[in-house]
Amino acid sequence: MSEDVDAAEVLRLLDDEYARAILTATSREPMSANDLTTAIDASPPTVYRRVDALMDAGLLDEELKYESSGHHYGVYRANVERVTVEFVDGEFELTVEAVEETAADRFTRLYEGLR
Repeated sequence: MSEDVDAAEVLRLLDDEYARAILTATSREPMSANDLTTAIDASPPTVYRRVDALMDAGLLDEELKYESSGHHYGVYRANVERVTVEFVDGEFELTVEAVEETAADRFTRLYEGLR
């Protein structure tokens, strides 16, 4: 994940209180945009703007949840475990470590999304 990261954008997002709140909330459990508006006390447009920016930066993933009625909706999950800022040989380096997920974890998550 680190090779394609826009360091300035990641730092800008981490400086934003709503983006941080979204990452914190979705690191505990996947949440819909509607749930996030309540959890972080923000308007829907604010949540959607931050969600889009976090997804573009690779810090947030979207997965679909299916209801028995056939309807579906997106839920978001933080995809970042650690962000490291280092100065190496006079150069600024930012490393983003993604959440490690096994094939079994992915299968379980997908199966639970179908219920």
